[in-house]
Amino acid sequence: MKKSKEMNRRSFVKKSVGAAVGAVAFPYLIPSSALGKAGTVAPGNRITIGSIGVGGMGTGDLRSFLSKPGAHVIAVCDVDKNHRDRAKNITDQKYGNKDCAAYNDFRNLIARQDIDAVALAVPDQWHGIIAVDAAQARKDIYGQKPLAYTISEGRSIVDAVQQYNIVWQTGSWQRSQRHFRFACELVRNGRIGKIDTVRVGLPYGNSIQKRSTQPSPVPEGFDYNMWLGPAPWVPYAPARCHWNFRWILDYSGGQLTDWAGHHCDIANWGMDTELSAPVEIAGKADYPPAKDGLFDTPESYYFEGKYAEGFTMIVADRLQQPKGMGVHFIGDEGWIHVSRSGLEAEPKSLLTSVIRPEEIHLYKSDDHHQNFLDCVRSRALTVTPVDVAHHSIMVGHLGGIAMKLARKLRWNPQKERFINDPDADRMLSRPMRSPWHL
Repeated sequence: MKKSKEMNRRSFVKKSVGAAVGAVAFPYLIPSSALGKAGTVAPGNRITIGSIGVGGMGTGDLRSFLSKPGAHVIAVCDVDKNHRDRAKNITDQKYGNKDCAAYNDFRNLIARQDIDAVALAVPDQWHGIIAVDAAQARKDIYGQKPLAYTISEGRSIVDAVQQYNIVWQTGSWQRSQRHFRFACELVRNGRIGKIDTVRVGLPYGNSIQKRSTQPSPVPEGFDYNMWLGPAPWVPYAPARCHWNFRWILDYSGGQLTDWAGHHCDIANWGMDTELSAPVEIAGKADYPPAKDGLFDTPESYYFEGKYAEGFTMIVADRLQQPKGMGVHFIGDEGWIHVSRSGLEAEPKSLLTSVIRPEEIHLYKSDDHHQNFLDCVRSRALTVTPVDVAHHSIMVGHLGGIAMKLARKLRWNPQKERFINDPDADRMLSRPMRSPWHL
């Protein structure tokens, strides 16, 4: 690239992010080939979106993007025809036409050149493959948490997003709530002194929807083989799919991996360890025989992660945390507890204190989906970028591995490998069913 072109590109990037809010809103670099072409959106033009996975969470994301004046949903995709048809009808009703395309195979949606961004809300076993494919197609991505099914798949997503200069927003929407941000600002600014313990409370038990667990014919309109994707082949049963995938280890990690992307994320935000991880991990979980022959994620779990930064993060189900759900920062001059129910602190005067202009102010977002759209235009980092999401769920994955092996593990955050432990390293990834691979 000639020097003049490089300078113009840098000038463009600098100007495009000038309005970004928050100290951490640094831009991704934009390849010169993308300026004015695929991967950027001209001012005043709507951002075209395709939604992949339009079940419960996917429909929620779809409705949110449909409500944004700067977005235009033009395609939906789901392996369940009922979900697919419902999402198409919702979209067509919004625009008063029949134009929304509907796909069974995500690859057909991603291949469209007229789509700027995709929203992903699929079972965990699919996150890595679809996200990497979308990044390689230079689609900006709004991806639901957890980032990935395994740590190695998460690393593949991070590398692809960074290689192709993609804007990524993780669905860890608590970062776009004022009281979570304020709690982390209080912690970052030393209002409760030195912190040696952070307690993270996640849900107890598995929220299983009662359906038949017996092998059954696959319903018409449901592409079960595609739903399984890279996961092992097993006979279809009504209780296996959709909501209940969360409680089966072949597809997810239960409440731990469902919620670590929320509350471990907030813990990392407050402790300024968004790109770090524990160096020692040990804990215990109850892994009973599969309930009803299907459900095998732990209902009760507890682990401790020691950070090189000098504190311990204790992650456990809510019954094993003094304050239940949420994040409890414990310092030598007070404490702060933040959850979806609100904010508590000791001393209570912290609740009415003000973060002064010269103090640390964290990235401000008041609308998670809008923040993504704004960053698609500016090419700035979102409030929950991909490498941050990778390290948030890494805490949950590390705890899961330590609890399965029932022994203390040592971790190298830079190399993303366990120290002198090949058995643990083998659990960083999983075999994929052919023809799927990363």
